[in-house]
Amino acid sequence: MPAYHSSFHSSGVECVGNVALLPIKGGVRGPVPLLSKTAPEPDVVDEALNYFKANVFFRTYEIRSEADRVLIYLTLYIQDCLRKLQKCTSQAQGQQEMYSLAITRFDIPGEAGFPLNGVYAKPRSPEEADLMRQYFLQLRHEMGSRLCERVFDTPDGRPSKWWTCFAKKRFMDKSLTGPGER
Repeated sequence: MPAYHSSFHSSGVECVGNVALLPIKGGVRGPVPLLSKTAPEPDVVDEALNYFKANVFFRTYEIRSEADRVLIYLTLYIQDCLRKLQKCTSQAQGQQEMYSLAITRFDIPGEAGFPLNGVYAKPRSPEEADLMRQYFLQLRHEMGSRLCERVFDTPDGRPSKWWTCFAKKRFMDKSLTGPGER
């Protein structure tokens, strides 16, 4: 069975490095346009959440477009979020953890700590690097918020075991955080 790929086409979409700058739904401001939260079609964050449980089992992933690189980044970020959320006892605590994780310093392609430098192109200028960092920050905030809503959507308000059971899985045998940062 092949992995799920992004349904977004990168043609006509602005890219930084080789990452597509796709619009997202939500209220987190950043460098990409915001879509209405009530828009019927899914955005890349919804896509990553919907495909996560299937894609996380793959050790390899064929990249078909720049949008797939966004999907890969979000899948790796979901793993980090789940590690934090499995220790939380309430949605409020989970939202705080997601905010803290989102603003924690993170590496972007081209920096030594980024796990997939062979797959992502290094930004060509400091301005592009700043744009990429802002985009990833916007994605991290939105993903943390939406994931927290899904994980804590249980009758007792505790984390769903059907999400937290994936906390130890490693997509492509990679992680955005280093071994000592968990």
